[in-house]
Amino acid sequence: MTFLWIITGVSLVVALVAWRQARRTARRLEQVTQMYWELKYQHGELRVQVQRVTPPGAPPSSPAPEAPGQPGQPGDSFVPLASLKR
Repeated sequence: MTFLWIITGVSLVVALVAWRQARRTARRLEQVTQMYWELKYQHGELRVQVQRVTPPGAPPSSPAPEAPGQPGQPGDSFVPLASLKR
């Protein structure tokens, strides 16, 4: 009979630890969700500010494409399949 009480006590302790861990995880998930929505809101605000600064007809800025013939970098070029046949 004592063995059953020990198992019951251990089970209760394990259940309490699991419950505490679940609450901690739920709290952390709520914080992460709140941070996500704040970041999404700030991103939208910054995008509106950038649109106000740039003129409406200006193309979006992007890095300049590099020439395919530069040393050390392979170039992308069209190779017809007929030239690959032997």
